[in-house]
Amino acid sequence: MKKILVMILAMMMAVAAGCGGQPAANDAAASAGKTVTLHVAAAASLTDVMKELAAAYEKEHPDVKIVYNFGSSGALQQAIQNGGETDLFFSAAQKQMNALEQDGLLAPGTRRDLLQNEVVLIVPQDGGKELTSFEQVTGSGIKHIALGEPKGVPVGQYSEEVFTKLGILDAVKAKAVYGSDVRQVLSWVESGEAECGVVYATDAAMSAKVKVAAKAPADTHKPIVYPAAVLKDAKQMDVAKDFLAFVASDANKKIFEKYGFEVK
Repeated sequence: MKKILVMILAMMMAVAAGCGGQPAANDAAASAGKTVTLHVAAAASLTDVMKELAAAYEKEHPDVKIVYNFGSSGALQQAIQNGGETDLFFSAAQKQMNALEQDGLLAPGTRRDLLQNEVVLIVPQDGGKELTSFEQVTGSGIKHIALGEPKGVPVGQYSEEVFTKLGILDAVKAKAVYGSDVRQVLSWVESGEAECGVVYATDAAMSAKVKVAAKAPADTHKPIVYPAAVLKDAKQMDVAKDFLAFVASDANKKIFEKYGFEVK
């Protein structure tokens, strides 16, 4: 009997050792058939395209559920720094990703630049002011200019760069109403609460209620680059890396381009 017990114990230890030595294909496998929840923080300007990409990924991986937290890149950065659960971060600017990298919060080797965008001046589609340049926002007919809050909203930071370069920032600030993210800026112009606003070209393209009055000259602001990275403390590290590779694949470039993004 003792010999049998010893043999059974040895077999169990061998099986356990074998299982422990095999690298899991992804974190979902470790869940033994349970649904894996991937927490993704993404800039508000990525809302529509990221939802489509999530649907495509979940169709291929029915054991994965992607939960998004959309908002301004600055607010998302702070949430991550404060310990908010995030596996993967898509920022609308380098500044916020740089801060996380300096804090040692990114998984080594996962950061990559994905997309480029443009800054545009928009007005309501119906009954909007006939503007043709950023300089014209200082005219007497403009009472409210919708902008992203510059401390935490990248489009607000780019907007200030443009108006500073044009030498009209002080005049613009006197008329500015600041939104918590780019989608709030868009909604204010759509509703007519602001006569004009500054958003990304991709946001303007998604709305039938606004039209582009002017594009910001490229030399008036830093290049608009969207970086992405997996977080060092990601609970679903393998799935996060796999989803990032999926998003950045050549096969999905057309999805980004459909929404007006330029893929790097």
